[in-house]
Amino acid sequence: MERDSKLEASLLAIRLSTAAFLLVWVADKFVNPKHAQAVLGGFYAMKDASPTLVLGLGIAQLLLVLAFTVGWQRFWTYGAVLVMHGITVAVSWFKIIPPFGPSANLLFWAGVPVLAAIFALFMLRDRDRLLSAG
Repeated sequence: MERDSKLEASLLAIRLSTAAFLLVWVADKFVNPKHAQAVLGGFYAMKDASPTLVLGLGIAQLLLVLAFTVGWQRFWTYGAVLVMHGITVAVSWFKIIPPFGPSANLLFWAGVPVLAAIFALFMLRDRDRLLSAG
């Protein structure tokens, strides 16, 4: 397959910016675990999430996002990130649809193009070779 340096640079930009986006949420579990507990309770029906669970989720997500960042096992890591973020967008649907409804928050719309970018990265994972461990 012929190399396309513009495509590879674009995919690298998507991968690194998505990783930075996700790492903020990972860091929240370590820096502000009470906020992470509130998010788990409010969006994921995990009202009694223990600090140990939050820490465990944070460690698991950190390992996944680091593997994703370096492009390791792209099918599995990109797929897992796609599913993870897809669930996040799905559980926050009431903040997204309708965009101007009573419980809407336009900031949640930022997750929609991120989901599309992750989908594109997953679909083009074989072309994402720049600075990739895969």
